[in-house]
Amino acid sequence: MRTQLTNHVARLFAGDLSAFGGPATDETVAGHIRAEQMSLVLGYSVGIMLANACNATVLAIALWQSPNRTFALIWAVVVAAAAIAFGLQSHASRRITKPQFVSRRAIHRLVRNAFVLGVAWGIVPVAFFTDASTGGQLVITCLCSGMLAGGALAFATIPIAAIAFTAPIFVGIAICLSRNGDLAFLLIAFLVVVYGSVLLRGVFVNSFSFARRVMRQIEAERTVRRDPLTQLPNRVAFNETLDGALKRLALSGEEFAVLLLDLDRFKEVNDRFGHPAGDEFLVQVAGRLQRCTRAAEHVARIGGDEFALVMANLVRPEEALEIAERFVAAFTEPFLIEGCEILGATSVGIVLAPRDGNTPLDIMKNADAALYRAKKAGPGTIRFFEEADDRVSRDRKALQADLAGAVARDELFLVFQPFLDLGNNRITGFEALLRWQHPSRGLVPPSEFIPIAEETGLIHEIGEWVIRRACATLKDWPEDVRVAVNFSAAQFHNTGILQTIVQALADAKVAPDRLEIEITESMLLSKYGSAASILNALLELGATVALDDFGTGFSSLTYLRKLPFSRIKIDQSFIRDMLVQPDCAAIVKSVISLARDLDIDVVAEGVETADQLEYLRQIRCDEVQGYLIGRPVSADGVQALLNSKKLRAIFAA
Repeated sequence: MRTQLTNHVARLFAGDLSAFGGPATDETVAGHIRAEQMSLVLGYSVGIMLANACNATVLAIALWQSPNRTFALIWAVVVAAAAIAFGLQSHASRRITKPQFVSRRAIHRLVRNAFVLGVAWGIVPVAFFTDASTGGQLVITCLCSGMLAGGALAFATIPIAAIAFTAPIFVGIAICLSRNGDLAFLLIAFLVVVYGSVLLRGVFVNSFSFARRVMRQIEAERTVRRDPLTQLPNRVAFNETLDGALKRLALSGEEFAVLLLDLDRFKEVNDRFGHPAGDEFLVQVAGRLQRCTRAAEHVARIGGDEFALVMANLVRPEEALEIAERFVAAFTEPFLIEGCEILGATSVGIVLAPRDGNTPLDIMKNADAALYRAKKAGPGTIRFFEEADDRVSRDRKALQADLAGAVARDELFLVFQPFLDLGNNRITGFEALLRWQHPSRGLVPPSEFIPIAEETGLIHEIGEWVIRRACATLKDWPEDVRVAVNFSAAQFHNTGILQTIVQALADAKVAPDRLEIEITESMLLSKYGSAASILNALLELGATVALDDFGTGFSSLTYLRKLPFSRIKIDQSFIRDMLVQPDCAAIVKSVISLARDLDIDVVAEGVETADQLEYLRQIRCDEVQGYLIGRPVSADGVQALLNSKKLRAIFAA
């Protein structure tokens, strides 16, 4: 019972309208309502405080001939000075962007200040009315009536503050009138009670209506500013929060931080369990992330698996680091998705304003650069923005701009790495590998520019160029030699890619079965729905399809049954360790045995030693590829490699 009473009193003095019979809300909505209430009070406060100062001056003049002149003068100076000071403070507060959330403590302070001001005016009729002249009494009566009305207006949306302000004045008037038995004073007392009741009833009615209006507004804004899946704020809401933080920074110097998060294993969840499970994963992640933040702050979902947080009123950078560490720790426990436990992870990039930027563009650009460095360091990494990140970001953008014109400037070229057929001891084909000779940077590794091409969509133009160039080169080779071209997952979004392949084969006048398309296991699993039709069309055309890096993804055997692959390529990580690690050797043997039962050829990647080659011969691997067989060579070097004495020696072995 005592706990319930304590909670009720706490809600009462926090301005919670449900304590008065008004609409009930959760703490988040209540904080928004308090923010709107506080904004209105601050809007009235300057005028009300000027009226207080003016009224105090008028009272001092009216009581100048009173015996209590000295006390009245001291009272007027104190009240006027306090009113002016509070008015100036309120004016400064109004210049700062309106907060989205106000705490209970702020309402407590407001109620306390309202009570102190009410007590100051409640003293007036008690201390000065009896000894004042008739004119002075009239002034006191008008001033007290005016302050009651003014207080009801100023705190019209906060009943507890209105009560705190008017109650001392009512008590003061009651004490004053009780000292005199005159009928006129009794009538005044009756009118005060009536007017006070009407005022307070109006305050309650207005405050309830105001709260419901704010709640409807919040609900309407949620539909625009809320992510429908996770119920977190979306990018629109995040941008508004960031703009508000920047305005407070400019006006009051309030520093803040922005934390940018990216889920490290979200793609794997989608690949393995499908998009509905991915959605459930995001919902669970959102719940955990939100529990890591402070009450007034909300994580926003600003992209597919990207989240962000604006930390306002930052005192020290360590506060941002603490929240980021909570985010990372939130992924310690596995997520339960469709009865399976899934491990997740997140990387976090942090920027501090104004140190790392004072515009939305700079802040988000630098946050993205910090996040990029965090992701490169591995899952669960946190990185603050550094100047070096900016250089990396600018360098990446410059590389992107240069890549856009690389095809037109004839900077791209292909090299070819051979496949060796172990049964017939001959080269049966070459894998076409893309290279970029930058005019100033030199040879740019594919690991640097291919991700940029995929992110920007340049992969479509580049991929078409690779197919045409590979087919054009293929026509000069022996008819029993094929060329393999790597396909990016993004290329399957290009509806014209099939026509490009058909046209490239026709222009080069080569048979479709001499073109092999290599796709990775992870790409197939994540894009199977959109890739299947294109892959089947390629197979119907007569081209062959190889599954690259087999064993490094989820190794779903279902796809080997659904799509008739011509070859699977065992990833070089297994080949490299198969002679020293029994488990790798077992995997290689099992894959070859499985492929033989499915009538699929096997290519072993990364063969670098004669012992590896001999072992693969013994277990009847179909083809091998690696530096032992031949390093990638230009188109002009293909014929020389076909006639190489080194290869003859290998064959003879």
